[in-house]
Amino acid sequence: MNAFIDTNVLLDVLARRAPFYDDSAAIWALAEAGKIRGFISALSFSNVYYVVRRLRDRRTADRAMLLLRDTFTAVACDEQLLSQAIDAGMKDFEDAIQYHSAVRADAACLITRNPDHFPRSGLAVVTPAEFLAAHRFAEEPRSGASH
Repeated sequence: MNAFIDTNVLLDVLARRAPFYDDSAAIWALAEAGKIRGFISALSFSNVYYVVRRLRDRRTADRAMLLLRDTFTAVACDEQLLSQAIDAGMKDFEDAIQYHSAVRADAACLITRNPDHFPRSGLAVVTPAEFLAAHRFAEEPRSGASH
């Protein structure tokens, strides 16, 4: 399953932001284990670097870049995607880039802590907790099923 992960979910893990860390870390772990194919915007690299460097230091920010690169698939932010984001008419330009990156990745969902920032058409927009609840449900054996 292709899942697009918003920058705020990545930062929840890297900055260990309570109370969001546990659910966001579980999403990250699913991507690391290959249970989902996690996509992120190329823009997320610079946003994460900026925030982590300010919160910690350059060395920690550099390590964060390696973790992102090695765990997730980056969606290129090119002229077409920027035009889509500009023309989207969303309140937040960065959210528009995230949304159109998720669409480009052919993601089944966009995982974010701010689902109300995104359109509710054509792409499921869910919180980490909602995604995990649905994922656990999908993995549970159905009654009467043989193993």
